Amino acid sequence: MNADAAPVHGGPDAAGAAPHDFSTNANACGPCPPALAAVQAADPTRYPDPACTDLRERIAAFHGVARERIVVAASGSEFIARITAAVAQASRGRGTVRVPAWAYGDYARAARAQGLGVVRGLPARGEVLSWGCDPSSPLGDTPPDLAARVDALPTGVPLVLDRAYAPLRLAGAPALDGARLARVWQLWSPNKALGLTGVRGAYAVAPAGDAASPLLHALQRLAPSWPLGAHGVAMLQAWTEPAAQDWLAASLPVLRDWKDRQLALCRRLGWAPLASDASFFCVRLPDGDAGPLLRRLRAAGVQLRDCASFGLHGHARLGVRPPASQAALEEAAAGP
Repeated sequence: MNADAAPVHGGPDAAGAAPHDFSTNANACGPCPPALAAVQAADPTRYPDPACTDLRERIAAFHGVARERIVVAASGSEFIARITAAVAQASRGRGTVRVPAWAYGDYARAARAQGLGVVRGLPARGEVLSWGCDPSSPLGDTPPDLAARVDALPTGVPLVLDRAYAPLRLAGAPALDGARLARVWQLWSPNKALGLTGVRGAYAVAPAGDAASPLLHALQRLAPSWPLGAHGVAMLQAWTEPAAQDWLAASLPVLRDWKDRQLALCRRLGWAPLASDASFFCVRLPDGDAGPLLRRLRAAGVQLRDCASFGLHGHARLGVRPPASQAALEEAAAGP
């Protein structure tokens, strides 16, 4: 089956949650206590404001932009599907979508669901939508060509920069400066950084000057009546508060230390780590086929992410995890 045809994700599978789950990129220091408290205190007996008026004000102030530039979404994946549908409607189902060479499968899956073509890595003829991710997924590196892509972006073609992992950057610097960031759509899904991946909620920041654009209006028109439940609203509100940001900042040195230990472990196991600036990284496995090893590890309670769904065969992705989980990984990998 084509990897883009079916959704593939990390996290719990048919066997439930693994005791030692390296397959997701959630902050291993989480959950963030003030964000968790806000979610637990949310009132699920009432509808939230369908326009998310106060939430959009908070997010806009957090980013220093006008409220009209904020689009809330049920999740990052929901926004991916919605903006792709909006672009497909505007192009009458014709054109191609450019995605990174190795990328989250939902970008291409959403394009194909709308009848659009997909081009990986290279400039696309008839391009109607372009995707970037910084730090990238699954590699966790800083895309070296992203600034040049923004500079060469055709007029009227939106580039969406997925910033799900920007809060979990452990090294390096963002690929885009402020001026270039103002020219692209920014997609934020803070549940990973907060260690609350079971709470769904995301938002996008439209490019500067796009407050009255047809695409922004189309996104509003295609939105469900209540894109966020009470718990998603509470999480995103907490994300904008100093307490959550202070906790996040304090978690980064811990993650750097755990990452150094985990990289050393992978090298001892004979797995070759690829360069990464984020709190996750990929390894090239010696046999070139991740499946048998990952199934054996899963049976031992340790879950890694097969990178085949990203288009990167023979590799696995590991989120940084605490030393106890790393010890479990080492023991399971050395097993019979």
